[in-house]
Amino acid sequence: MTELLIRGADVVDGTGAPRTRRDVLVKNGRIESVTAPGLLDGADRIIDVPPGHVLSPGFIDMHAHSDLGLLTDPGHFPKISQGVTTEVIGQDGIAYAPIDDATLDIVRRQIAGWNGNPSDLDFSWRSVAEYLARLDRGITPNAAYLVPQGTLRYLAVGGDQRPATARETAHMRELLAQGLAEGAVGMSSGLTYTPGMYADTSELRALCEVVAEFGGFYAPHTRSYGAGALEAYKEMLDLARETGCALHLTHATMNFGVNRGRAGEFLAMVDAAIADGCDVTLDTYPYLPGATTLSALLPSWAMSGGPDQALARMDDPEMRARIAEDVDVNGSDGCHGVTVEWETIQLSGVANPELDRYVGRTMIDIAADRGEAPVDVFFDILQKDQLATTILQHVGHEDNVRAIMAHPHHMGGSDAILVGERPHPRAWGTFPRYLGHYVREERLLGLEDCINHLTGRPAGRLGLSDRGTIAEGNAADLVLFDPATVSDTATFEKPKQQAVGISHVIVNGALAIDDGQPTGNLAGHSLRRMT
Repeated sequence: MTELLIRGADVVDGTGAPRTRRDVLVKNGRIESVTAPGLLDGADRIIDVPPGHVLSPGFIDMHAHSDLGLLTDPGHFPKISQGVTTEVIGQDGIAYAPIDDATLDIVRRQIAGWNGNPSDLDFSWRSVAEYLARLDRGITPNAAYLVPQGTLRYLAVGGDQRPATARETAHMRELLAQGLAEGAVGMSSGLTYTPGMYADTSELRALCEVVAEFGGFYAPHTRSYGAGALEAYKEMLDLARETGCALHLTHATMNFGVNRGRAGEFLAMVDAAIADGCDVTLDTYPYLPGATTLSALLPSWAMSGGPDQALARMDDPEMRARIAEDVDVNGSDGCHGVTVEWETIQLSGVANPELDRYVGRTMIDIAADRGEAPVDVFFDILQKDQLATTILQHVGHEDNVRAIMAHPHHMGGSDAILVGERPHPRAWGTFPRYLGHYVREERLLGLEDCINHLTGRPAGRLGLSDRGTIAEGNAADLVLFDPATVSDTATFEKPKQQAVGISHVIVNGALAIDDGQPTGNLAGHSLRRMT
């Protein structure tokens, strides 16, 4: 099919402008015409749109964990069925390119809870260019890539907790420059994850200088979303001031009891940086719980050296006691500087089938059933699952989520982990939840404004001048939905459920979802940074 005519849609074009009734002709992957109804006729396929249904640009997920999922399941139904036509991967400072043989083994094990660790996948790429070329063999949505700072540190420094030398920092800068030259859109960090968290501000500054030179952006998972959240955000905003690097604060939240009602303080800091001339944006997910790995709660020193060393420390009685004290008494830096609240930790996925019975349950409930202290159950699960366990962390606050979501520099990001039996429902429901819950029901955002948050605004951040808006000549990434019914159906109890109200999704001119059903078209490809 080379021509597709969509007739009589309420077009919300992604710019924030009011909707208008239009016919849209798609030809050879591009938007050929946008006209008043009735002026176009004849195409290989015609979709007559029911009254009131909206045609918008495809949604752009600014924070996705689909680095392997796009390769193992190119149809990518959980995300494409939400209307996501572009994902930004390589997140939180740990990903799979650039890589070498030794580092690949460590990374695969460390983030198995995010992406799985498929034994039958060919991991033959090593550079960013080779990974992007692998995506280009056939995926349903498009994908843009961030160079992961933690992986750079593994390659140049190793997994030890120490400052990088001048020579090692220079090597990281070279690797980063190569990745950006090969098409990455920026750099990510995971500053509560090892080894990225071992980098001091001066090391990050040296890397941000390279990102700025290439016109990319820095997307940090900051050092804390808990006890030190405001200080962590200040560090990132100061980096933007000092280096001129564009900054995208990914999954921007203010979590845990210490931050209830404090989103205004964070947003005031963002506004001050913008007033100073900094290029700052942010994304959120429209839910209260977060999702990560159980091993992320460990203190940074316990993860030094990588997974094998971390597991060995749990076998050492002295080291085990020290970890327990940090987790339960002092506040682990892996848990954002607060003590772990075991009642908020719910297991969402395991690799070891022996642990299946615990999925969906909180750590406090499991410990009560076993008659053990939660921290001892914590150690037992980590060891039996070889650090691959994923969790939901129920630590968010609705007033903070709403305030951050309404900010004029906000964008949508799912932070979705797709693996596990009970993943976070955001993996299937993030974007329809914006449209159904926060637009139609809560009226926190107007529809045109929300679509701009999810399309035109993130396209601008990514430098995609031909995507994110419905305009003649642009790439035809489109979503057709009913604003009166669009809604997420995924729940924490049953998270793997398709949203309702989204009838058609088009990627690069090809129907990926047709009348609510996947087509199998693999029209997506990598989106490289434009120079």
